[in-house]
Amino acid sequence: MTTVVPSQPVAVLSDAWRTCVGTGRFNLALRQDYQESLAIAQAEIGFRYIRGHGLLSDDVGVHRPYDVAGPTTRYRGTRYAFTYVDQVVDAYLSLGVKPFLELGFMPTGLASGDQTVFWWKGNVTPPRDHREWAALVAAVLRHLVDRYGIDEVRTWPVEVWNEPNLVHFWEGADREAYLRLYEATVHAVKDVDADLQVGGPAVSPGADDWWAPFADAVAARDLPCDFVSFHAYTSGPAQHVPFGVYQTLRRPQDLLDQFARPRELLAGTRLAGLPAHVTEFNTSYRPDNPVHDTAYNAAYLAPVLAAGGDVVDSFSYWTFCDVFEEENIPTAIFHGGFGMLAHRQVRKPTYHLYAFMARMGSDVLARGDDHLVTRDRSGRVTVLAWQPVGGTDDPVEPARHEVRLSVPVGSGTAGRASVHRSVVNETDGNAFTAWQHLGRPASPTSRQLDLLHEAAEPARSLTSLPVADGRVDLVLTLARHEVTLVEIDPVHDETPPWLDDDRILGREGSA
Repeated sequence: MTTVVPSQPVAVLSDAWRTCVGTGRFNLALRQDYQESLAIAQAEIGFRYIRGHGLLSDDVGVHRPYDVAGPTTRYRGTRYAFTYVDQVVDAYLSLGVKPFLELGFMPTGLASGDQTVFWWKGNVTPPRDHREWAALVAAVLRHLVDRYGIDEVRTWPVEVWNEPNLVHFWEGADREAYLRLYEATVHAVKDVDADLQVGGPAVSPGADDWWAPFADAVAARDLPCDFVSFHAYTSGPAQHVPFGVYQTLRRPQDLLDQFARPRELLAGTRLAGLPAHVTEFNTSYRPDNPVHDTAYNAAYLAPVLAAGGDVVDSFSYWTFCDVFEEENIPTAIFHGGFGMLAHRQVRKPTYHLYAFMARMGSDVLARGDDHLVTRDRSGRVTVLAWQPVGGTDDPVEPARHEVRLSVPVGSGTAGRASVHRSVVNETDGNAFTAWQHLGRPASPTSRQLDLLHEAAEPARSLTSLPVADGRVDLVLTLARHEVTLVEIDPVHDETPPWLDDDRILGREGSA
């Protein structure tokens, strides 16, 4: 059945899908591969904010306690050093992206215990002294204000910790200890400037029992909270294999349901109506799950990007590139990393989904289970179409999927319209499949890297279709796990009078 796309917009396309993107820990932004990858993402997608862990961890070197015995005097105190902070933030701003500041993890010199998370050992214990923690937070923000200006820093959200409802990220998952941390932190932030944006609690999926106590504490203690933040993933328990995992996935709609859930739980509280930011989301929560490298991942997330802005103010894909080391240093160029980009800037199918979205117009003409149609100010119509997929327990994966649309291209349009199509599926625009054909080289040679970059390019075609009554009939046959972008422009034929196709092809005078 053909879907008739309305001529007039039905909505404005939200940019929540690219408001923020995730990254590996803060220190990794000093690396060349990281910065080259971010430059590509910014040029072709253009995220507004970037968020990652480890701003206050030891490898950034901000919190520097000292105890030195001199010849006559003993020197004790704490110095705040911003050498790496400045380099990273300068690099971000030069590429047109702002930091979404996550305050964590605990500097060793301020920690109350020795529990850590990840290969790089971020400390996840409460501060031994909340006043010293507040002084650290205030020092960081004052430095940023001094360097970048108060008007700029007021636009940077400040998030208190990461997933405190999990014992891996917060000692004992102690909610009351987190609320004490939150209270000390938000007062420190607001003491620097009352208009700085601060919020939390940055909880993981399955934290419904945290929202009411968090809202009650904010109200009872009269604590600032300018936004709420949380995470969303749809994967089941990890089935470990050497250097990787496999997981089941729930259906894509489950992500959208998770996006909407906190606002439902906060209705009627003081936090109702606040901006809601999903500061991490993906299919799997593991950085070594091969699903992240696949076309399935892109097709799975397409309806989420198309509709997520209806229920939240931002949802941050975790992460933009594979320069990432939570579970140790990756063992191969394709290793199931979160990134849209593999190492060496090799584009994955999910990267192309985002790049396709970046080429959509602002006016939504139609949105369905397998398509999004927009128009920009120039009149160019764009169609993002995808093969619907289910979760791993209820797969919806026919070999082919057809999308039929009657698309408006404007009244008074010439007799044809140009149709530019870009295709990503199991074979096209798929470096992961190409890597498998190359024998899965862990460390590709220069030639193999060239081949991977070439294979990562979407299949592209340019043709034209007839226009009848200001419309084009578009029939798209999508292969397995395909995401496709179609750009439709009216054609104003300017064929020179001397250019004759039949004579070019030697058909002059043929019967």
